[in-house]
Amino acid sequence: MKQVISTPKAPAAIGPYSQAIRVGNLVYTSGQIPIDPATGSFVEGGIKEQTRQSLTNVKAILEEAGTCMANVVKTTVFMADMGDFADMNSVYAEFFAEPFPARSAVAVKTLPKGALVEIEVIAEVLMRTK
Repeated sequence: MKQVISTPKAPAAIGPYSQAIRVGNLVYTSGQIPIDPATGSFVEGGIKEQTRQSLTNVKAILEEAGTCMANVVKTTVFMADMGDFADMNSVYAEFFAEPFPARSAVAVKTLPKGALVEIEVIAEVLMRTK
């Protein structure tokens, strides 16, 4: 059964989709662009600031789902310019520790609202034992 995950600590969906869906012990997030949920606007700055906000949004969604960044098994990073890869990667490394999740990183022609980066993840929700 699908369970919708939604939190005001991440930007609301701007179309016919959910922030995330949980199926079994997996959470699939929608792509997160660098919108600050408090203001509804992009964060100021370049790729580093946008990557940090996108991952902060992902983190908030995962926490709402009962999991965390340490349980991410796969990420997909979409970038407007592959020349930004090193700067994106340096911020990305602040959010993940070994063993790192599997990752794809691709350059795309454009991203929603002109974002420089969009990030989606798949994470495991660990079952608690008593």
